[in-house]
Amino acid sequence: MNQPLAYVHPQAKIARNVVVEPFVTIHKNVEVGEGTWIGSNVTIMEGAKIGKNCRIFPGAVISAIPQDLKFAGEETTVEIGDNTTIREFVTINRGTRESNKTVIGNNCLLMAYVHVAHDCFIGNNCILANAANLAGHINIDDYAILGGLSAVHQFVNIGAHVMISGGSLVRKDVPPFTKAARDPLSFVGINSIGLRRRGFTSEKINQIQDIYRIIYLKNFNVSQALTYIETELPSSPERDEVISFISKSSRGIMKGYSYHEK
Repeated sequence: MNQPLAYVHPQAKIARNVVVEPFVTIHKNVEVGEGTWIGSNVTIMEGAKIGKNCRIFPGAVISAIPQDLKFAGEETTVEIGDNTTIREFVTINRGTRESNKTVIGNNCLLMAYVHVAHDCFIGNNCILANAANLAGHINIDDYAILGGLSAVHQFVNIGAHVMISGGSLVRKDVPPFTKAARDPLSFVGINSIGLRRRGFTSEKINQIQDIYRIIYLKNFNVSQALTYIETELPSSPERDEVISFISKSSRGIMKGYSYHEK
């Protein structure tokens, strides 16, 4: 790194082979791992810890203080894993005292104009399409895909391998392996294409379909469905993941889609 038109605070820890383009600003208490490229006009503020081989495109602002009136200047962080791409004008805010950090995993893609608010935890291999917006305290598990222009309510949990339609308003938790669409956001099937791409066998996919038929298509409430699944369906990692996710949901899960005319 030797860019005379960038400002890098002398206390920032920047690996030797990081590329910093002109007009970048890097504050103190920042760490950037090997092989990362930082495009022009990026601002990286205090508390950022960025992994190896990331790409951060022009205009992004990483680790600004939370947009939260309760924030009182406490020392918090943004932690970004390896091989993650952050496109133009993405904003990622630091955590608050609630969890002390905001986390983006490895191999993620945050497309242009995405906003990730304070205390969000995004897993590995996730994709947030253009202008998706996350409020605070949101958890997104591995391999989830969030469509463009979507807005996610604070404290919502989104499970692994989920696909959410563009333009969605996500007010309830979205269980793992599902597709979510329509308004209000509803279950529209399992993400079978995504699961096949990630190596799930047809047998596993059929087992997941059986689980969600019980939750959304049988005449059970959620607690009855979970009891039936736990007692009647064979144990598997996928079954247990669905049961655990729904059992821990404090906001409740998205509803099934009704075909009745209003």
